[in-house]
Amino acid sequence: MSTTSTWTVTGMTCAHCVASVTEEIQEIDGVESVAVDLPTGAVTVTSAQPLDRTAVGAAVEEAGYDLA
Repeated sequence: MSTTSTWTVTGMTCAHCVASVTEEIQEIDGVESVAVDLPTGAVTVTSAQPLDRTAVGAAVEEAGYDLA
């Protein structure tokens, strides 16, 4: 059974930002899909198990952004 989490990422301004965040989060073990809403900064992640905030935060920071 999959789980869905929504996080808010700050600092994204364009499609390249969305692609960078999506790519980094998809590298977390168990992630099945990532959907980013650029205007709100909402990042919805579907994964095999609940994700640790630290892992998501590290991926977002690797892309150059921050979790709100």
